[in-house]
Amino acid sequence: MSLSYRGTSRFTLLAEAALAALVVLCPLALGGAASWLLWPLMALSGAAAVLAAVGAKRQGQSLRFPLLAVPLAAGAALCAVQLVPLPAGVLGVLSPEAAALREFALVPLGLEGARPVSLDPTATWRELSKHLAYLLAFLATVQVCRSRRSRVRLLAVLAFTGAALAVVGLGHALVGVKSLFGLMSWVHARPTLVTPFGNPNHLAGFLGLASTVALGLALTTRPRSRALPYALAAAAGGLGVMLSLSRGGIAFFVFGQALLALLLLLRRRHETTGRAPPVWARSAAALLGLLAVLAVGAYTAADRLWAEARTADSVEELRQSKVSLWPMMAEAARAFPVLGMGRGAFESAFPRYQSAPNPNTFTHPENAVLQAAVELGVPGLLLLGLAAWGFARLLRREGLDALELAALAGVAGLALHDLFDFALELPASAVAALVVLGAVARPRRGRADGKPGGVRPSPLLLGASVALAGLGLVALVPGRHAVADAEAELAGLVASRAPLEDVRSRGLALIDRHPSDYLLYRLVASAYAAHGRESAGEALAFVNRALYLAPRDAVAHRVAARALLALGRPSQGFLEYRLAHEAGDATVLLSEALRRARTVEEVAALTPDAPEMAVRLLDSLANTAGRLELARAYSSWARERFEGRPGLAALWVREARLRLRQRELDGAEAACAEVERLEPEALESHLLRAEVLRAQGRREEALQTLERLLARFPGHVELSFTLAHQQLEAGLTRRAKDTLQAVSPFLTDYAQRARLLSLEASCLEREGLLSRAVERRLTAARLAPGPDAWFAVARTQESLRRYDAAARSVHEGMRMLPPGARKDAEAWAARLEAAERARVDTRRKELQQDPNAEELEHLLRNTGGSGEAADDAR
Repeated sequence: MSLSYRGTSRFTLLAEAALAALVVLCPLALGGAASWLLWPLMALSGAAAVLAAVGAKRQGQSLRFPLLAVPLAAGAALCAVQLVPLPAGVLGVLSPEAAALREFALVPLGLEGARPVSLDPTATWRELSKHLAYLLAFLATVQVCRSRRSRVRLLAVLAFTGAALAVVGLGHALVGVKSLFGLMSWVHARPTLVTPFGNPNHLAGFLGLASTVALGLALTTRPRSRALPYALAAAAGGLGVMLSLSRGGIAFFVFGQALLALLLLLRRRHETTGRAPPVWARSAAALLGLLAVLAVGAYTAADRLWAEARTADSVEELRQSKVSLWPMMAEAARAFPVLGMGRGAFESAFPRYQSAPNPNTFTHPENAVLQAAVELGVPGLLLLGLAAWGFARLLRREGLDALELAALAGVAGLALHDLFDFALELPASAVAALVVLGAVARPRRGRADGKPGGVRPSPLLLGASVALAGLGLVALVPGRHAVADAEAELAGLVASRAPLEDVRSRGLALIDRHPSDYLLYRLVASAYAAHGRESAGEALAFVNRALYLAPRDAVAHRVAARALLALGRPSQGFLEYRLAHEAGDATVLLSEALRRARTVEEVAALTPDAPEMAVRLLDSLANTAGRLELARAYSSWARERFEGRPGLAALWVREARLRLRQRELDGAEAACAEVERLEPEALESHLLRAEVLRAQGRREEALQTLERLLARFPGHVELSFTLAHQQLEAGLTRRAKDTLQAVSPFLTDYAQRARLLSLEASCLEREGLLSRAVERRLTAARLAPGPDAWFAVARTQESLRRYDAAARSVHEGMRMLPPGARKDAEAWAARLEAAERARVDTRRKELQQDPNAEELEHLLRNTGGSGEAADDAR
């Protein structure tokens, strides 16, 4: 018997079960982000479509193809077109950017074959499979939801799945668990509600749709007692939306509720008195109840919600948000007007069009319109418009009940949220939205099966369904190769220092598979660059391709700089270092580039157009042994280069201090006068004047200058420390202690506290209180560890003749020095240890003449050179 209870085919029920499994499985698979999900997604969608078609044939029903199925089918067809290998001439017409990439990056490497439009074919294969899965799932839902019972069951599965996710998140929050079920921790994501969704925006989108559908079920379920579970599910989902702290998710969830209220109000106006009593009162009560739940959720997370809201409370902050990235993405879309860059290729292809440095990798534009424009071109925008038209037709359909209105309101909120997010790009929200739309787009009762728009199931149609499902599964075979896996594989080869031939051959294979991924080219380049001058040419060839694909990649600029320097082209090399800095590498100039520069021209080449960076470079040169003359020459160049620019005074300050270091007092006086001319009221100007006065031997006048400054700038930490230091040098120990005591409440970090303790220790040493000075120096060394801090401890301990403790302090500081700078410290430690041994030997000889041998025995038992024995001997 082919029919189940009440005339529904068992095949249709099995299709319903497959769809329900999809609705539950996709959110559990890390919100649809798990890579393995595509296989069960395609298998279940294909099975649901085939089973639904067989069920329709057994029940004598026609298959319907709503308007919303057209964008899904056309999207799959576009993906297939983007994967067709094209000759160079045709490719140049359809996608000039893809043709340019082929000619510049691939052909010189011997990869001369025909190329498709897609810049990442493996990602497009995956998207083809997803589009086919979505199409089959939608058509299966349309067929299955002919039955009201099936429709309610499917939507109930979605509602309770959303409620269960919210409960899971609340449970994790209540017990304070930050990892999913205590087993899996998020690496980069920090969701406020711990659920399988790592992205709180995606969680809010899914929960918003599920909660709105649950509300529709609560409004339409009879009797009212059976509606309670749906009402609770709606409340749980709404509370989860609020606690997700997703600003967009909350805003568009509230929009969905407002839209539902408006639709219900319009429906009430069309009700007649001769029909069943209107549900407006019940609907209003349900909406008010949900609003109360949202208010409770908002109150519970008020502080965190306010903190989130403050991040977008001004036009400037909004401009710096993801909205500021839209112009870049629009430029990328304009480069691919005909067929786009390839569905799914955005992540690997977008860096070429990224005009501003950003440490993050953009996987999606986070805007549905830009997503369609970039990846599918003008046809994608047309399909998006067709989908919007199809949705509007559904919304204007006659006879929609409260459940269908709620479903459409939830989808509308989710779709509008995707103007600022990409939840619909992942299967969890996409499958949920398609199931909801399929439930509303189902054939209406009272229409003949043979009317236009319906197709009788036939072996050919069933074969087409099987073929589409098979094609979707086959597409996952080439689609199994992800960009991240290729990058990890090649990075592993480079890190293990594999032979260059192996790195090159494997790199070319991966580049052929992912031609627009700049990181693959950069990894091969770094492998060549590690072999010095003999491989620098090849390194430069590969890194040029990486920079073609990602002009703002700082690491690629750094690799290019190393290759150019190895090839003897310093001017270009130092320019690449500067470009690396401008691309976001904040450390490259001081940590690598500056130590390679030998002339002022080379330092000038790497200097950005920013006086403050020139100041930092000048400070580094001045503080590096043997580079003082280069610092003087660079100071002259920098002052001329930035003449008339803000920040010039800081360069004159450095010039004055360089002159002071070389005892050129007249030059220092002239530089100080220039600083006072540029910034007469600045604190730095007065501090410099005090330094010059002190160098000229006018110490009392310098001290008075600093004291007057402190009266003008009370609590200024650096000024107070400078004044206390000079007061100590002048022998004004009591005044120095008062200065330090006054500034103590204004200290903000450990480094300042350590400096204060060091100065207090100096005061105590002047007063002869060496033991107390040691205590302060030890505390300072622990707060801000460094060789100088530990050596200061050692000097004070040595003054107390605690040679063993002093030696230990020298060893602590010596461990923080580079190996080549430890010679003097090692000699000092050896001298201290020798002094300790001599002191212990002297004390032993004295004790040998003592008739009371207990102290001697104790000394010998505790190993005559130890610190404890020395203390006992004392």
